[in-house]
Amino acid sequence: MKIGEIYKILDEISPFASQEEWDNSGLLVGSFEACAQRVYLSLDVDDELLDEAQPNSLIITHHPLIFKGLKSLNLDKYPSSLIAKMMAKNLSLIAMHTNYDLSHLNEYVLSEILGFTPKGRDGFLLYADVNLSFDELCVSVKDKFKLEILRVVKAQKNERIGRLALCTGSGGDLIGEVRADVFLTGDIKYHQALEAAHNNLNLIDIGHFESERYFGESLAKYLQNLAIPTIISNSKNPFSYS
Repeated sequence: MKIGEIYKILDEISPFASQEEWDNSGLLVGSFEACAQRVYLSLDVDDELLDEAQPNSLIITHHPLIFKGLKSLNLDKYPSSLIAKMMAKNLSLIAMHTNYDLSHLNEYVLSEILGFTPKGRDGFLLYADVNLSFDELCVSVKDKFKLEILRVVKAQKNERIGRLALCTGSGGDLIGEVRADVFLTGDIKYHQALEAAHNNLNLIDIGHFESERYFGESLAKYLQNLAIPTIISNSKNPFSYS
């Protein structure tokens, strides 16, 4: 199946034109005229995925492997080392990043993973009505995301959570725009947490990898009718906890 044909299907699912200006979603490695014999879905590209992937395949990731402009190709260093392995096996790469956050991933995580019904959207912020205490919500989040610990900011004392906001990945820069009792996102920085605490906004850091690892399974259901196999092969979290 031609890469261009698959790209057209992906563009209908989640238009690449809707990505943020700073993003780099789209075809990053390969040619629209090249043919793929199978598709791999993953949050990121890593060595393990490239070792597993069969030649003449297409990899679709959430995060772009090539994000900023490359001034050189040092084949001993990331990301050039991975690009070299891809070219040696004739692997193509398409990234669906902020366009897919907007169209599908945030809603999938809110509804399918957390079990809440979306009740409004403001850009990357997705809202839901809940009726839980902060502690009850934390227990539920840990269970649904299979987390042992959470980083939290409990800004409201002894109040129930009425409205929840979610942004998967790294949404700390949106804290000033949140209109909710609690904000779930990842990669929260110290000063962002301080801002939330002073502005009476509860925070739950659900992790970047942990909140976006559902990319493959959320996209796979839209690719069931492809004429080639689709394989979910998620990347590994670079962080470990000790």
